[in-house]
Amino acid sequence: MDLEIFDHTEAEPEKNIKLIKEILDFAGKKIELPDDTEMSVTLMNNEEIHKINREYRNVDRPTDVISFAIEEDGDDMPIIFPTDEDMEMPEIAKNIGDIMISTEKVAEQAVDYGHSYERELGFLTVHGFLHLNGYDHMEPEDEKEMFGLQTEILDAYGLKR
Repeated sequence: MDLEIFDHTEAEPEKNIKLIKEILDFAGKKIELPDDTEMSVTLMNNEEIHKINREYRNVDRPTDVISFAIEEDGDDMPIIFPTDEDMEMPEIAKNIGDIMISTEKVAEQAVDYGHSYERELGFLTVHGFLHLNGYDHMEPEDEKEMFGLQTEILDAYGLKR
């Protein structure tokens, strides 16, 4: 997976970045995501995620994780190449989108839920990742599927509750 991680917090960058890379690689293999898939994760504070939540979701408060899927419905514009038979077709990586995580919320919720900071960061990362890959929890059957897969990934990775 081609993953870019941006840390706007510098709270524990090396530790957070290592966990995010590892859990996303693990989750990507679990759902059989192509190796050339692209995405990004940005770690930020409550103030920054509050602004994004207000601007894009009309919710005037900080949240824990926001996912912005790029290829949600598969209705991408086709790329038209010349019909030269000798031309090699370039491989085009699929960019699935961006995840934004508030590390302040990670810390707060780890305490609230009685588990480690790492478990909460892993949970929010996987949760956002599954959203980018078309999973949702709006309907009970979808929630059961998404949360079941989420728990399966976290448990198998070693971030049990």
